[in-house]
Amino acid sequence: MLFVDALSVAVAANLPVLLWGSPGTGKTSAVLALGERLGLPVEVVVGSIREPSDFAGLPVLRDGETWFAPPRWASRLASAGRGILFLDELTTAPPAVQAAMLRVVLERAVGDLALPPAVRIVAAANPPEQAADGWDLSAPLANRLVHLDWTVSAESVAEGFIGGFPAPAGAHEEVDSASVGRARALVGAFLRVRPELVLAVPGGPARAWPSPRTWELAATALAFTGGAGHGGPRRVQAELVTGAVGEAAGFELLSWLRDLDLPDPAALLADPTAPLPDRVDRVHAVLGSVVAHVAADGSADAWQRAWQVIGRVARRTPDVAATAARSLAARRPHGAVLPRTVLELAPILRSAGLMP
Repeated sequence: MLFVDALSVAVAANLPVLLWGSPGTGKTSAVLALGERLGLPVEVVVGSIREPSDFAGLPVLRDGETWFAPPRWASRLASAGRGILFLDELTTAPPAVQAAMLRVVLERAVGDLALPPAVRIVAAANPPEQAADGWDLSAPLANRLVHLDWTVSAESVAEGFIGGFPAPAGAHEEVDSASVGRARALVGAFLRVRPELVLAVPGGPARAWPSPRTWELAATALAFTGGAGHGGPRRVQAELVTGAVGEAAGFELLSWLRDLDLPDPAALLADPTAPLPDRVDRVHAVLGSVVAHVAADGSADAWQRAWQVIGRVARRTPDVAATAARSLAARRPHGAVLPRTVLELAPILRSAGLMP
């Protein structure tokens, strides 16, 4: 099932995810099964029966100072060094508890205890109209999560009883820093074209909505699902991207990505004279991918070759080149020699504040 695969990718990418679905549809069972398959301990915390202190910590005196002691579930995760924190029944938690949970999701802290980076956060919620004493999710908390609709059909339930219910997949391949950098560059290039989508704060209760935070989540999702979608699981990619920034902004990004036809940054560095796109937004995307590739490569040769590409763009669209030049200059490897191309770019670099 699509949402099961999306959950698996979200956990692999360490994206905080919220599963929206009716009671009794197997959300908790799926998370427990995923934890077992990955060998991760799972701590289930039911929001409707908790108090704010269960997330903010209880004040106690220790060594003459006030210390906010974490609950036992947080201590167990910290001791394990990894795991899945499953925050269940999120919308039945009153607003005061939701506010306390904000810090856990955003800062990965419970009281004065910091959760290890390898602890994944998964939450589940029933739609307010289906939850007993349900509350709408606050916009700030909603903006910290990737939202996935957990739906079941009669056919899938019938097949599950006959042949067994599918469990979330296990570990996914690691994604290197170059892939993450290229995905971030693509999102950045898109937002240059559609700056009004950078931030769209909802006026009331909401699920996914675009903000710099959720565009970051969307970029990570892109990296873990094949970048621009070429050869990647596109349906899972769409679920995660729209679950991060909302359907309108998410589908617009995905449509824009499908229309791109960009040269591979490694091939472009190997042959800096290769053709470049004509459209400005595509040039932004190409240069962003080149800078991300150079940052991951770390070699002086790649850094020097990138300046040749920027030099070609500078002669045509200097403002685009200036943006990439600023990023590339900040990533100069130790011992790298400035190529002759940089001298030709002196006026552009001065306008970008990179030269006196």
